[in-house]
Amino acid sequence: MEDFQAEKAVVRAYYAALDAASGDETAGIMAEFTSPDYLWRGYHPFNEIRGAQAVAERFWAPLKSALTSLQRREDVFMAGANAMDGNDSVWVVSMGHLMGLFDAPWLGIRPTGKIAALRYCEFNRVENGRITESAMFFDIPHLMVQAGQNPFPPQTGAQLVQPGPLPHDALLFQAQPPEEGRRTLAAIEAMLADLGQWQSDLSLEDELARTWTRDMLWWGPTGIGSTYTIERYAKQHAGPFRAAFTERSKTRHLCRIAEGNYGGFFGWPNFTARHVGGFMGMPGTGQTGEFRVIDIYRREGDKLAENWIFIDLLHFWKTQGVDILDRTTAISA
Repeated sequence: MEDFQAEKAVVRAYYAALDAASGDETAGIMAEFTSPDYLWRGYHPFNEIRGAQAVAERFWAPLKSALTSLQRREDVFMAGANAMDGNDSVWVVSMGHLMGLFDAPWLGIRPTGKIAALRYCEFNRVENGRITESAMFFDIPHLMVQAGQNPFPPQTGAQLVQPGPLPHDALLFQAQPPEEGRRTLAAIEAMLADLGQWQSDLSLEDELARTWTRDMLWWGPTGIGSTYTIERYAKQHAGPFRAAFTERSKTRHLCRIAEGNYGGFFGWPNFTARHVGGFMGMPGTGQTGEFRVIDIYRREGDKLAENWIFIDLLHFWKTQGVDILDRTTAISA
């Protein structure tokens, strides 16, 4: 099995150049590292963008103007072969926070002049020394909360600036034993097999205990929040979520990888479900909504111990007829 070091080197060099570039320099830097037909998938309202120039102009330059002295605070870095295409493609993943001084408006969100941290996770497909496609999700509502513009009702979990993995060992700059990655992928796929059923003879807690450690940590997005232990996760997210939806589709991913004790996936969307009421404290719409999700996992033994979740909630609520970003920034203006 490949060690993915060449692909990692491309992404590390790309990030070093991108992070050092001014907003005006970003397009040129991106063009050096990406393919001419580069596809970038981002959190709503950015969605799909083609080409380095357009990504730089629409996302990176405005963000760098808003969050000055921007720095990347990385908690997870890994790579792997994509299990969803027969291990044909290699993807490199980075997760952490983009931190800066919130000095100018961004997407209608008011600047604070203080430190702000935009949590992010990015999957990059590397082919022949170039990045050909990316999926970059970032928690815009988390930034809104930091600016005093909370767009959602009270959440069931806790609102936090999320830490990295408990062992602080997820920057996998060196090659990892292939068998460890296979164990992690197997743990993720076992969890997905249980999750996709939504019906079981077991209690929810007993079902979760099949694939999660008892002291699991679920680092959820703003609007849902984070929760700790199987008992609280069942009460504060999994149970309420299942009660709020019906007609859940099968899970489908564009990429699923693992390396060492870490792994993750994303979909576009991952699944659909019909909202019958109660999700995030909102009334049911009866409409089917799309869930675009990135999940990153840490394995401990043969079970999952930590999970960082990025859900494009702005896109989901848009599919329900609610433009959260426009409504919140207009009210707060």
